[in-house]
Amino acid sequence: MLALDRKLIRDLRHVWLQALAVALVIGCGVAMYVMALGTLRSLEETRAAYYERYRFADIFAEVKRAPARLSREIASIPGVAGVETRIVAMVTLDVAGMAEPARGLLISVPERHPPELNGLHLRMGRSVQPGNLGEVVLNEAFAEAHGLRPGDYLHAVINGRKRRLDVVGVALSPEYIYSLGPGAMMPDDRRFGVMWVGREMLAAAYDLEDSFNSVSLTMMRGASEPAIITALDRILQPYGGVGAYGRKDQVSHWYISNEMVQLESMARVAPAIFLGVAAFLLHIVISRLIATEREQIGLLKAFGYSGLAVGWHYTKFVLAIVGIGIFLGFVGGAWLGRGLTEMYTDFFRFPFLYYRIDFSTFLISALISVLVALAGTLGAVRRAVQLPPAVAMQPAAPPVYRRTLAERLGLTLRFGPATRMVLRHIMRRPMRSGLTTLGIAMAVAILISSMFMLDSIEMIIDVQFNRINRQDVTVSLVGARPAGVVREFEAMPGVLRAEPVRAVAVRIRNRHLSRRTALIGMTPGSDLGRLLDQDLHPVSMPPEGLVLSAKLAEVLGVGRGDRLTVEAMEGRRPIAQISIAAVVEGYIGTSAYMDFAALNRFMGDQPMVSLAYLQTDPLRETELYRKLKDAPAVAGVTIEKAAVESFRDTLAESMLLMTTFNILFAGMIAFGVVYNSARISLSERGRELASLRVLGFTRAEVSWILLGEFALLTVAALIPGFVIGHGLSWAMAEGFETELFRIPLVIERGTYGFSALVVLSAALLTGLVVRRRIDHLDLVAVLKTRE
Repeated sequence: MLALDRKLIRDLRHVWLQALAVALVIGCGVAMYVMALGTLRSLEETRAAYYERYRFADIFAEVKRAPARLSREIASIPGVAGVETRIVAMVTLDVAGMAEPARGLLISVPERHPPELNGLHLRMGRSVQPGNLGEVVLNEAFAEAHGLRPGDYLHAVINGRKRRLDVVGVALSPEYIYSLGPGAMMPDDRRFGVMWVGREMLAAAYDLEDSFNSVSLTMMRGASEPAIITALDRILQPYGGVGAYGRKDQVSHWYISNEMVQLESMARVAPAIFLGVAAFLLHIVISRLIATEREQIGLLKAFGYSGLAVGWHYTKFVLAIVGIGIFLGFVGGAWLGRGLTEMYTDFFRFPFLYYRIDFSTFLISALISVLVALAGTLGAVRRAVQLPPAVAMQPAAPPVYRRTLAERLGLTLRFGPATRMVLRHIMRRPMRSGLTTLGIAMAVAILISSMFMLDSIEMIIDVQFNRINRQDVTVSLVGARPAGVVREFEAMPGVLRAEPVRAVAVRIRNRHLSRRTALIGMTPGSDLGRLLDQDLHPVSMPPEGLVLSAKLAEVLGVGRGDRLTVEAMEGRRPIAQISIAAVVEGYIGTSAYMDFAALNRFMGDQPMVSLAYLQTDPLRETELYRKLKDAPAVAGVTIEKAAVESFRDTLAESMLLMTTFNILFAGMIAFGVVYNSARISLSERGRELASLRVLGFTRAEVSWILLGEFALLTVAALIPGFVIGHGLSWAMAEGFETELFRIPLVIERGTYGFSALVVLSAALLTGLVVRRRIDHLDLVAVLKTRE
């Protein structure tokens, strides 16, 4: 083994705690990258395999009633590989032990063979069989929420008649990985379930023999989706088609894709922050290490080692620390990634899991870590190479000191000698003090940027469910009904107020940009459903024109006063150019609004409603739920407090879990920064502190000279840390934004306080460790000459 390699091992042993602290920071960055990217790739592969194995459709369309013979015409569209027609119906469910109404989506399946498209993966039991008209297969999430298994039963109001449905199986489907009820923003498995029944039963119940109201298609490789959608719309339009759409607009697929976009953002944003801090730490460590080894560098050069050899020696020191960090990151990232992937698999209810991390993921994370580390330490290594032997072998020339401004003004006279030494050392080395402060500030900033998401989620809930959607219950109707139906809801027990709302499926275009969404018509004086401006103040509904959510306006590249093409996907399917009257705030989804009367004029209808917002008496909710269960015109009921619970539960299993990982990693970084700064200061000033002990200073006074300086720098780092943390939080909010969620930049005082507490605790723990080392300083060694 070469002499320099033995020295390298001795150096690593000597500073092993500092090296481990830096390696942990690097490991956190690598682990974040490996975990997020490995989870993302595994989920993408699992989803792709699930879609392929169970023949998930590429194009979907709904229609009021179309003859079965159209399936042959649809199959003849160029580029269509497969066609599956079916019957779909929304029903009210009566589930034992549940007071409020639940909704079920009944989907027909062939009794004699599996579905050609959107196949089922049976978890329990079997599929429906010919001749057994009351059999049903439940989706797993709904079955688990109610404890239903094959052999149990429930009741459903099907086309106005209450019927018993016998559970024969529990299944999963790629079409309903996310199952959302009418008007819901998040899954609520207790109040909405997807169910598969025999086509014969559903056709008889809705008088749809030899007919269908839903169709799914798969495409040939290389086929044009827009061309197929256009042809399909042309075929279905005479029969009440409401507009075909591709897989990217299918609700379940769209939600999952948004989750994966957030994972990709995490793989891009968080590791960059962590590795940037690691590079800064390495710069401080190597710079100060080289400063303390001037004599050794001079001796090495005097014994004939070239500048290149010395530079390579310190580069290997950096690479050794980085290598440890990369190894820890690989192991930790792979382990955490598997656990996270399994969590997401359960959350998405994939029937199987493909977990693998590409070699390229490991390679890229390692290369990035090495390059970042070398970039951070290049200057320090270059200075080591350039030191002439004669200069390096001599102690560094003492700096030229002069009285600081505080001393000239007499501000330090009130303090004791030890405290004056602390203040003098800080002010006479502004660069070093500034770098230490910046390192600690970065630890505070990372904690803030990791925790602010919790505050943002509370802000989303407050704005969406307390300020915008103020209703207690949202009732979805079976199709559009005359506005007079609202008076029927007002007369129901427990209803204090009812407001009419109409929602129309539309496609909004701005040149080549388009989005399919719901155009919601609300009355100008609506109080239960409100619009908020950018400052979250209520605004009234303009009598004419469109009102877009900020995210939809951003996606379409438009603003107030611009004109958009709005095409209704139902009824007479009118098309019109409509100007944007206002842009409003909203954090969930992409929404468009219009005055209730103006929307009905656009549709060419008398006043019609498809939703009703209800304000209710909590003491009479049970009576109201019972009445809504028996109402045949009701397609769905969303209870707002249940929606909030569902929202929290959904986020708790996805976004909040990732935030927890960030906080844990940020805590490690905080300790790494604080501990490294303190240990390096002790290494630099150990001789000076021991000299003070020889001169008669007590252990407490000597400890205060070092730790007091560090305490002041830690406190001074809090405010810059808060500012930098605000900036990092903004960057993460921008990176995590999707069409499903906009993340508001909200940082509560508690977040600042907790971040400061973690760093101060790390500083206190470090102080205790360093104090022990100060107590064991070698007082004899300092009496020996350094020359």
